[in-house]
Amino acid sequence: MPTGKTVLSLLPLLSIKHNVNVAHASRVRRLLPYSSYYARSELSTSHAPASPHVGDAARPTPELPTYATRMKDGRAVSLDVWSIFHASNLPKDCINLGQGYMNFPPPAWARKAAQDALQSVDGNHYAPPKGRPRLRNALRDFYGTEFGKQLDADSEIVVTSGANEGQYAAFTAFVEPGDEVIIFEPFFDQYLASIVFQGGKCVYVPLHPSKQPAPGVKSGRQSWTVDFDELRRAVTPRTKMIVLNSPHNPLGKVFSRAEMEQVAHIAEEHNLLVMSDEVYESLVFDGREHIRFATLPGMWDRTLTVGSAAKLFAATGWRVGWLIGPPALIAPVVAATTRIVFCSNTPMQEGAAAGLEEARQRRFFEKQLAEYEARRSVLVGAFERLGMEYAWPEGSYYILLDISRVRWPEDFPFPPHVESRGRCFKAAWFLANEIKVSCIPVSEFYCDEHVAIGENYARFAFCKDLDTLYAAAERLQRLHAFLA
Repeated sequence: MPTGKTVLSLLPLLSIKHNVNVAHASRVRRLLPYSSYYARSELSTSHAPASPHVGDAARPTPELPTYATRMKDGRAVSLDVWSIFHASNLPKDCINLGQGYMNFPPPAWARKAAQDALQSVDGNHYAPPKGRPRLRNALRDFYGTEFGKQLDADSEIVVTSGANEGQYAAFTAFVEPGDEVIIFEPFFDQYLASIVFQGGKCVYVPLHPSKQPAPGVKSGRQSWTVDFDELRRAVTPRTKMIVLNSPHNPLGKVFSRAEMEQVAHIAEEHNLLVMSDEVYESLVFDGREHIRFATLPGMWDRTLTVGSAAKLFAATGWRVGWLIGPPALIAPVVAATTRIVFCSNTPMQEGAAAGLEEARQRRFFEKQLAEYEARRSVLVGAFERLGMEYAWPEGSYYILLDISRVRWPEDFPFPPHVESRGRCFKAAWFLANEIKVSCIPVSEFYCDEHVAIGENYARFAFCKDLDTLYAAAERLQRLHAFLA
């Protein structure tokens, strides 16, 4: 019989485009919404009944044990935004600016190293749990003294199966049941499940939209801000960790040195750990400075820095990430990741190592940054022509667009799983099906209390080639007819 895990894996594949009710599927049923806002499709709290063997038709169907409540609390069994706005559920001619993966390959020399590894014997077998020596040494040499010291490749670096698994391992290593972890909203949605699965509690501090104009543009607005009084109020005796993401997904914010120093002061005052998610470190625009949080006074000893080959080298499918920090923090993470995945993909680690070894001499990151600035300009230009407000993207490859002025016909058909969600879901569905450009509704990245902030925004990804972005920019001009 299918396991609960198998049923979970089938959920995104259900054809929601044609309004198939997942509740009608034999192994999935719709539960009542578990919150006032997140009215989502969920799996039954029981596993699927066993199929009767031949001759056992009269045997009663057993009621099997339920799945853990953490699955619901972590939004893991919900019909999530990635399933709803997956390309397979949208028109075939829709341009996908929703999901943050590229439509161009990693650099050829990095791919060749992975291919060469596959041709060897060693390259097809287990890597050391802390990562291939070549990659850890390449990371040490690549970062040099950017962390204020020369890194020790054996004790201060661990390679993980993508940044996501590295973060999960860190939460596993340090979050006890009942511990609180502060995250800024809008947040990368994987943080929530990774914290809840450890028995931790997320405490949300919203970033606040700015109405101040961004320099040199008419419709762009300056980056969102932190209310540090709110952050201080969020700290309790149960707080264990703060998660900081800069450059930020989905906002595109690059935290300033002054902002980071205030976070650092709070972390030191309350003896908190900090997870600094810096996977977009190479995509910081307009001459801004990427501040490594661990380099602030007193922060090295309490900070785990997260990096990713996916974002450095346009290699989201490689699933190679890393954490950097002091031995006292890295050793527990190594122990956790060893029990979670044992080790990470061997040939892709070789590809990432080659990428790091050769990137600087090839001036790869300088060229890549210029290419991303050109891509950003295309999408910014489209929003300027529409006169729609957006948050100026200081880093990463996302732009938040204010979609509060978008109107659609009263009789526009929304499927039930969109109709039951917030306004930004409807706006994003309308854009995907009428304008034929997809985006991601931002309310997905909020708790119930603060979801009204996200209701007005949609995230657009510009990690696509210029031809795709120009085509999307032209289609977006059709929104003129649907703006209030």
